[in-house]
Amino acid sequence: MEIGQKIKFLRQLNNLTQEELGDRCELSKGFISLLERDMTSPSIQTLKDILEALGTDLASFFNDAEEDEKVVFGNDDYAVKKDSELGNEICWLISNAQKNEMEPILLTLEPNGKTYPDNPHEGEEIGYVIEGSITVVIGNKKYAAGKGNSFLIKPDKPHYLVNRGKRVAKVIWISTPPSF
Repeated sequence: MEIGQKIKFLRQLNNLTQEELGDRCELSKGFISLLERDMTSPSIQTLKDILEALGTDLASFFNDAEEDEKVVFGNDDYAVKKDSELGNEICWLISNAQKNEMEPILLTLEPNGKTYPDNPHEGEEIGYVIEGSITVVIGNKKYAAGKGNSFLIKPDKPHYLVNRGKRVAKVIWISTPPSF
């Protein structure tokens, strides 16, 4: 195992320079450089200090058993929340999506159904209408979107979706950062 490459990867993942990592561990930039090129070996305590500064520990660092990252998700993975009062159903398409940078959902809106108004926040939201039609409400403005239309919300104003049609509407809705 090449310790230096793993340390360099973690350092870059944390957006740290060699100097910044060295400062956090009371080590020189030169030592970090030599370490990353596997030209020197740290003591166990020094390695613990470096790994702590990089947000990990010895056990995690040396655990070579790679976990299979889930790539394909199916019905058994979906979390569904039905809100009869608002006439909507939210289906999270990726389990633990809140841990990711994006959060995709499948939103089903019954006729006259709507989502909770979302207060202004950072990020962006995009959606695609799979079936039916919806109204995208942003602040005091309303925008119609039908089957095959997509929408982009810069969430600097309160916003929500409503189905004013007579048929069920289905929307793929993706938020970044996760907010549902």
